[in-house]
Amino acid sequence: MKFQAPLVSGRLVKRYKRFLADVILDEDGSEITAHCANPGSMLGLKEPGSRVWLSRSDNPTRKLKFSWEIMEADGALVGINTAHPNGLVEEALTAGVIPELSGFSSLRREVKYGKNSRIDILLEHESGKNVYVEVKNVHLMREAGLAEFPDSVTARGAKHLAEMADMVGQGHRAAMVFLVQRPDCARMSLAADIDPNYAKAYEIARKAGVEAYAIGCAVTTDGIEVDKLVELAV
Repeated sequence: MKFQAPLVSGRLVKRYKRFLADVILDEDGSEITAHCANPGSMLGLKEPGSRVWLSRSDNPTRKLKFSWEIMEADGALVGINTAHPNGLVEEALTAGVIPELSGFSSLRREVKYGKNSRIDILLEHESGKNVYVEVKNVHLMREAGLAEFPDSVTARGAKHLAEMADMVGQGHRAAMVFLVQRPDCARMSLAADIDPNYAKAYEIARKAGVEAYAIGCAVTTDGIEVDKLVELAV
């Protein structure tokens, strides 16, 4: 995924109300409010003074012209925009980055299933045995080289795990794909101390046959590309 236009650099003042971030732009020193497309806690990724990069919209009707895309943390560039992972995983699946999820005849996104839910990606096979793929963005790192999910309580995530297990019970396949938007992590695990209920739901789903994969990204100010498999340590 390439950014459509050069990103604008700046320094983070604060992130607040979940979806807002104040940033001082490097280009002219002005302070602006940017959209932060990330519903999580962003633990370890909201330190005032951090270097950040924003995309700028030319849409005249848009209230906030800037969107927070990436930041520098622990010496690496980290993708924080959770609007991108589904598209990045689609690119990875199309390119065959996860061999176990290749060979599909069609791919659809945001497909209704289960109890009033939508699956991020549905891989359809001619055999009729489809693969329901749930994508989770990962950018928490508390131990060097180890990415963790989630960074806050996610009841919705636990619900989706149960519904994917139901699809396995109906004869389909289901897979969790964790997208690690930071290149400094080679392994990924669950932050069970942050959300023990999600960790338990994950354990139950895995025992029911839900698959799990983790993939990592190269993050630059030009774009974000899936470039490797990440060891899943759970």
